[in-house]
Amino acid sequence: MGKGKKAGKGAASEAEASRQEVDEILTGKETKTKAKDAAAEKAGEASFDKPFDGAVSRYVAEGAPAAVRKLLAGAGKKDILKGQYPYDTQMSSEDYDAEYEACQLELAKLQRWVRATGQRAAIVFEGRDAAGKGGAIRRMTENLNPRYAPVIALPAPSDTQRTQWYFQRYVQHLPAAGEIVIFDRSWYNRAVVEKVFGFCTDGERHAFFQQLPFFEAMLRHDGIVLIKLWLAVSRAEQLRRFLDRESDPLKQWKLSEIDVKGLGRWDDYSDAIAEMFLKSDTEISPWTVILSEDKRRSRIAVMRKVLSMFDYDGKDSPPPDERIVGGPRLLANYAETWER
Repeated sequence: MGKGKKAGKGAASEAEASRQEVDEILTGKETKTKAKDAAAEKAGEASFDKPFDGAVSRYVAEGAPAAVRKLLAGAGKKDILKGQYPYDTQMSSEDYDAEYEACQLELAKLQRWVRATGQRAAIVFEGRDAAGKGGAIRRMTENLNPRYAPVIALPAPSDTQRTQWYFQRYVQHLPAAGEIVIFDRSWYNRAVVEKVFGFCTDGERHAFFQQLPFFEAMLRHDGIVLIKLWLAVSRAEQLRRFLDRESDPLKQWKLSEIDVKGLGRWDDYSDAIAEMFLKSDTEISPWTVILSEDKRRSRIAVMRKVLSMFDYDGKDSPPPDERIVGGPRLLANYAETWER
């Protein structure tokens, strides 16, 4: 796609050509969007404009690295954009459905065992924006009793909370006996997003990293099973998902102001993430990295990893796919082409 755009004399400027590439990237999505808009108008409803005045499309056309634009313009819907990802295409729906059903049965066994034995578990979901955290959480908890598997997604701290010990507002959500608590983002906000956007001072962040190992060690020594998951996604795939959110009225709510403001801060995020792993990947509280270019494989890997952390009754679950699941070194092995 896009090879003939620049051919011939008097061709559009490079910026205009880039805009055309974005239009082509969105062709398939906008066909669906137009159908939805037509149905909405027929029902007497208004069409949907792109949120933030089309900031994502504009960034892809004008601000994204040329290599990223080229990947987006030439990719099919099911193509994997990350060259070093160990799979070329998405997991088939048939394979996914079979794996998913098996995982759901195992998760039901796990929750029954946790309830019966009084175990306590806290699962931390972190990762780049649009890495698939929310989708993975929804699939993992779909058939769990929400009373004993609450999902905690805290808003920005209140004025009062800003004066408290940083970890204080998370402590009240830690699991009681028989609970599996899922944190959709966590105390690691201070390690990454607060650093990138200047929401905390250098002194506050330094104090966070000093206290963090002791905080997590206390949780572990008190018997809480702490599982920290980092969902990693490449820059091109992140932008593809942002474009999808921007163009689909049913997904536009997912696109936030922080997402838009962070479009040009990929390297700042990378630096903060690298420091976070360096200072928080400990023997007693290690990180698990899941390469999430393919949402289906990522969701299965998340469930398999969680299941692998427990010896519950009737367990019949294989380990997670080691080609996309590992420690922070897994990201290091992908080096610049993954991060940049």
